[in-house]
Amino acid sequence: MNRRRVTVAAAAVGVVAGATGLGLLAMPAGAGPAPVLPDVSAEALVESVLNAKPAAFGGTVDVDNDLGIPAIAGVPQLSDGASNLRIWTDGQGKVRVQLPGGDSERTFVDDGQTAWLWDSAEQTVTKLPHGSFEQAHPDLSGEPKAAPTDPVTLSRQVVAAIQEYSDVTVDGTARVANRPVYELVLTPKPTEKTVLREVRVAVDSELRVPLRVAVLTNGTDAPAAQVGFSELAVGPQDASLFAFTPPAGAKVTEPEVDAPSAEDKAAAEKAFTEANPQVIGEGWDVVLAARVPQDALAGLAEAGQQGQDQGRWQDRRQGEDVDVQGLIKQLGKQVSGSWGSGTLITTRVGGVLITDDGRVAAGAVPEQVLVDAIGQVK
Repeated sequence: MNRRRVTVAAAAVGVVAGATGLGLLAMPAGAGPAPVLPDVSAEALVESVLNAKPAAFGGTVDVDNDLGIPAIAGVPQLSDGASNLRIWTDGQGKVRVQLPGGDSERTFVDDGQTAWLWDSAEQTVTKLPHGSFEQAHPDLSGEPKAAPTDPVTLSRQVVAAIQEYSDVTVDGTARVANRPVYELVLTPKPTEKTVLREVRVAVDSELRVPLRVAVLTNGTDAPAAQVGFSELAVGPQDASLFAFTPPAGAKVTEPEVDAPSAEDKAAAEKAFTEANPQVIGEGWDVVLAARVPQDALAGLAEAGQQGQDQGRWQDRRQGEDVDVQGLIKQLGKQVSGSWGSGTLITTRVGGVLITDDGRVAAGAVPEQVLVDAIGQVK
């Protein structure tokens, strides 16, 4: 499989596949007239974004989704609505992220040697290897990540993934978190088949790091997904932010990280072979496809059903067998064709087609593109 195409697909679809529960950025509070900045070409701005050096900063990231995704209990960033998180970094690998949730909070701290995940509601601390931020965010729950939630990482991945398939322009200037920015716009080329109209990235004029990204769809000027800094302090941060001591009485666990056994490797290889992941198309209209095990479908069904009727789902889990396919069908509409039958789940930024026999195709594309792709899944 072409590694470059896989990278493009993972980044592009990861950003726009709202049906899988993606959360993106919030528009910043606009303040005052647009700043006057030196002219810069789109090519030079893209190059500076991809090559900008990490900076130390601290700030508040606002998340505001309007994707058409049901509420997901405990993870507001992955469903429709507004939420926020706080993030600090020293620019050298130390990170602190705080995710509020009602009266509780999840906190992730990487002190440069060890990473810690603190859940105040459960009074638990998980000790992790240094550099675990990529595995721990966006929801800090320890579940596999869907996509990064901080604007800097997310925007760089978007730009790197889709610039080749886009018309790239600089659309004036603005202010984000009271800092002057250039507005970088990536618009699908006319040959691209996608439900998206454009991706807008606000680039800090001094640091050349992205401070905001917004995804817009066809037919409306209201962003479907937005993430951005509402507050930002650039420069060295208080060193105490990157230190962590487990609170008294907290239960501390440290997952064992052993080299996989021959049996584990064989099982993983078997699962990968059975899933047979495929990348169909490229650019904005790329579709990711695979065969999904029943236990994975059960996880998707549980998340969706919790959003629609959490109490009834819990009752069913305790009292009777769960009809996984039945729950999935409640989330979308039934479709069929020469490829078979299944359920199409759509959002403003794309869709997922899940067949009754476990094939899955997902992308930021119209229904017909998904239908064409599912027929190619082996």
